[in-house]
Amino acid sequence: MGFSTRDHWVWDFWVADDGDLFHLFYLHAPMSLVDPDLRHRNARIGHATSRDLVEWTDHGVALTPGEPGEMDASATWTGSVIRADDGSWRMFYTGSRFLAPNEVANIETVGVARSEDLFTWHKLPEVRLSADPQWYELLPDGTWHEEAWRDPWVFRDPHGDGWHMLVTARSRTGTTTRDRGVVGHARSADLSEWCIGPPLTEPGTGFAHLEVPQPVRLSERDWLLFSCDAAHLAGDRHGGRGGIWIAPAASPTGPYDLDRAELLADERYYAGRVVTDRAGTPWLLAFENAGSGGAFAGRLTDPLALDQTGPTPRLADSRAADDAEETP
Repeated sequence: MGFSTRDHWVWDFWVADDGDLFHLFYLHAPMSLVDPDLRHRNARIGHATSRDLVEWTDHGVALTPGEPGEMDASATWTGSVIRADDGSWRMFYTGSRFLAPNEVANIETVGVARSEDLFTWHKLPEVRLSADPQWYELLPDGTWHEEAWRDPWVFRDPHGDGWHMLVTARSRTGTTTRDRGVVGHARSADLSEWCIGPPLTEPGTGFAHLEVPQPVRLSERDWLLFSCDAAHLAGDRHGGRGGIWIAPAASPTGPYDLDRAELLADERYYAGRVVTDRAGTPWLLAFENAGSGGAFAGRLTDPLALDQTGPTPRLADSRAADDAEETP
């Protein structure tokens, strides 16, 4: 049945591996809100551990929102965890600040927390990353309902030259206001000082946003994994099916061939992450969107097997793979 809690919805997540345990960090919000759409305004980051990616021990809340006026005043959203050179851990996460109770407008900022053991976290207020208007759309531009700068995925440069951060962002330019989803980019030598650069993709590829981006290595080549729901498809993709997407990549930092992006899984699954087990086998984890009667499920899947024998990786589960149609 995957990971779930009795009285909270669970959705976006990320995994860190300390060599002994897999550490799951997940967004959750109380079902007492009744309307699952309200979960985004009330998200907290939880923590669970496992030895096999199947049986999980929940440890409760890992990180909570800040005080009014702070960058994460409303909610703590999706991120990633990496081990720094000094042996400590860093959690890069999204802070969300909604501007009014009944409005969808919010400003997203990347923050960071530090831990020695992956259980106790302390925010580092001196590290904050916001969308740079030189390349990225801001809320005052009036072209979109949010200032998108979320889902940071941090990883070491393949050549050992510092660190990279991929971010869900939107270009400040584009032929249409809808079709501006891009993969934002920042670099750092020490995980503290960051330089925000131009996006690694161009607008106009058919996605209003590319959520939870993750560079992965499958079938002995590089890919970009990301998610986009049907409601945020644009251009020639508008009206098609959304879900978890996979696109060919020349390297972990691109170029990414988004014109050849295909659905890996339909929208019953979302925010997919590839996680490698102790045997070196990659699996797909995701959260379940739709439960019985089409209601929001709010739980994570068990590991889903990947078929790497074809030209593009697919889910080995034929029920999910057959439903994930290719979209040009």
